[in-house]
Amino acid sequence: MTDVTQSPASSIAVNHDLVLYYSSRALLAIVWVSSFIFGLYILANYAAAYFDNDLSRWNNVLPGIYVPGELAASIGIGLHFAAGGVVLLLGGLQLIKSIRSNYPRVHHWTGRFYIAVCMVAAIGGLFFIAVRGTVGGLVMDIGFSLYGILMFLASVQTLRFAMKRQLLQHQAWAWRLYALAIGSWLYRMDYGLWLILTDWIGHTEEFDGWFDNFMAFFFYLPNLMIVELLIRARDGNSSKGLRVFTSVTMILSCGILIVATWGFAQIAWLPAISAWLGS
Repeated sequence: MTDVTQSPASSIAVNHDLVLYYSSRALLAIVWVSSFIFGLYILANYAAAYFDNDLSRWNNVLPGIYVPGELAASIGIGLHFAAGGVVLLLGGLQLIKSIRSNYPRVHHWTGRFYIAVCMVAAIGGLFFIAVRGTVGGLVMDIGFSLYGILMFLASVQTLRFAMKRQLLQHQAWAWRLYALAIGSWLYRMDYGLWLILTDWIGHTEEFDGWFDNFMAFFFYLPNLMIVELLIRARDGNSSKGLRVFTSVTMILSCGILIVATWGFAQIAWLPAISAWLGS
């Protein structure tokens, strides 16, 4: 029995497996709920603009996304947006153990569709960058291109190890893929939090300020770092310190995401979704 006089840190150390188990599942649940709402928002914002024949609304967040007359670039970014919305809606379902265990066919077929859509999102974004380039210039081109390449690679590896029935490797790559798939959601979250905290320090209208350049990589690299911690912590031979550090990192992430999701959902996401569904 754990001594109630122990510090929180020592309690976590004693019960590291239990804390790691629940913190990882709590983080997945919060990420999936938040990204699911954001995925609906993406579809409401960008798909609705397409059906309303008002593609200029695509430029509300990132200017220069839509330019009349540039059909190839519009198709590429349109596929990226549509696929990205679907990816956010489906991604978390693939990681739920009860679905994998009790409904393997559902997991297999939705997984194939999910991976295909991830590939479409990656290819659409890379095609847009190749044809038009990003609004932020060279640094954003490099950061976003690396993101697309990593997402495509993770999609291929997730499928490859699933087909080879190497389930631990498949799970690890599925986690990496999901960490990348939620990148567009975290990009908006990070920018919103930065706006609230600093009033856009380091940001320019051309998205080439120091914070913009930092964000060209930050919206996906920390996700991958957390996943790598979790992959290593799941090993029964991993150190207690690693498990504690991973648990604390996920608990802190849960707190930040709950506050941020509540704010963004109230201010932007839910009103746009309500307007879309009510139209």
